[in-house]
Amino acid sequence: MSDEAKTLAAAAALDLVEDGMRLGIGTGSTAAAFIDLLGARVAQGLTVTGVPTSERSARQCRDLSIPLTTLDETPELDLAVDGADEFDPALNLIKGGGGALLREKIVAAAAARFVVIADAGKQVDVLGRFPLPVEIVPMAMHPLSLRIAGWGAQVTLRQTAPGEPFVSDEGHHILDCAFGPSIGNPAELARRLSALPGVVEHGLFCGMAERVIIGHADRVETLMG
Repeated sequence: MSDEAKTLAAAAALDLVEDGMRLGIGTGSTAAAFIDLLGARVAQGLTVTGVPTSERSARQCRDLSIPLTTLDETPELDLAVDGADEFDPALNLIKGGGGALLREKIVAAAAARFVVIADAGKQVDVLGRFPLPVEIVPMAMHPLSLRIAGWGAQVTLRQTAPGEPFVSDEGHHILDCAFGPSIGNPAELARRLSALPGVVEHGLFCGMAERVIIGHADRVETLMG
């Protein structure tokens, strides 16, 4: 996705932000473009408070003097804006490529409206091309890997560049589960994954997005749920 397309999608989402709103602020490159634009509006006098979905986004917000809060202090949000790794025509999503899926889902669920910004390359007919992130407690890695592999997925423990297991902001590991070429029933797979002991959260966001704003090089389009 070009920088221009990211900025256009982010700007369209920013048009939904009103003075005094309590915002969920996402993670990823397109969300970072939204944070940059939001910071400029705050500098011009817009009054908002935000709950970031990652430490990375929190640092960017602080650098731009965007006021932050927590869900302990502000448990109900007006609007959450975040990216996605894939979305289908029903606005089911795969998220978590950046490793923030747990906080992203908590924040999205706390918001009255959840808006996704993404590029056209993230649009698919059926989810599954992008490996599904599943956040787990470390001790459950081997049994969960075997169980999910038994469902037909190729399961890989996410690692950092030096070869150590990736650790999420909440201290968990992530299994990247390639169900490709398609996940026929995302809601059913979400239910099955959530029922497994040791699974903290998964990257299937079903029935949560109000709309997806799709950025192109010179325009945006919006899909409504």
